[in-house]
Amino acid sequence: MWTQVVGKLALGLSPLTNHYWNTALQITPRGLATLPLTVDRRLITITFDFVSHRLAVELSDGGHATVPLGPRPVAEFYRLVMDALARLDVHARIWTVPVEVPNPVRFEADTTHRSYDAAAARACWQVLVQIKRVLERFRGGFLGKTSPVHFWWGSFDLAHTRFSGRPAPLHPGGIPNLADAVTREAYSHECISVGWWPGGGLAPILEPAFYAYAYPEPPGCPDAVIAPAGASYDIRMHEWILPYEAVRRAPDPDATLLEFAQTTYDAAADLGKWDRAALERPAPSGAPLPATDPSRLRRSG
Repeated sequence: MWTQVVGKLALGLSPLTNHYWNTALQITPRGLATLPLTVDRRLITITFDFVSHRLAVELSDGGHATVPLGPRPVAEFYRLVMDALARLDVHARIWTVPVEVPNPVRFEADTTHRSYDAAAARACWQVLVQIKRVLERFRGGFLGKTSPVHFWWGSFDLAHTRFSGRPAPLHPGGIPNLADAVTREAYSHECISVGWWPGGGLAPILEPAFYAYAYPEPPGCPDAVIAPAGASYDIRMHEWILPYEAVRRAPDPDATLLEFAQTTYDAAADLGKWDRAALERPAPSGAPLPATDPSRLRRSG
């Protein structure tokens, strides 16, 4: 819920960019942060610092404020953040209803959710650091339009998305407590995404997992050949899933994640008839692509 407060501030203090990328949080050497946002003629960033366990607000005129991160209700956190902004002459109004969660409670009224485990927060951030590092390598192989490797505070996942350049069919929407207009902007063009989330929420998968999917989904994805052996296609989610534990315990976690990202992209791009020759960067001479040993491949269904 705290990341939703900050994410909604990013939405209110920055102009809309394609697919709402202006609102996503960035992985930093200390935690999660907004992009530089605009207040009058000043820039502002808001950072979850999981080293010092504080929320840091910094402005280009030298103004700064902090809010300690510790167990406290969402309502109190929201009040402290808005009070800190007001002291810095930053005035922002946000819609205080959480998105993409069941049974949302307005921030100012939420006195139920109050936990903060500093060790768990830091460990989760370190997971994101390592995944971002690997997915940035994967991102570099694509010449077409790509998203950053960034963190979505609504669905609470780290994601990277590639685009074919072609418009997509109108998305049906229907995500709880999220305007259909937002979803349709996010999926306005054909895309293939890969990412990680800690499980739960609106998803039927409760364990941490990597995922990959295409929108629109081309026929044949459930039966596509992907890797590594621990990956499979989840018919409920229409996504390929690779349990986090399968990567964490692998002899080479980097190669395992790259293999999942590459083979699911290969399958979706081929089935979707993307112009891969125009969209992809040729591998440097002598540099192998992620492992594609046929013995490691499996049908996703």
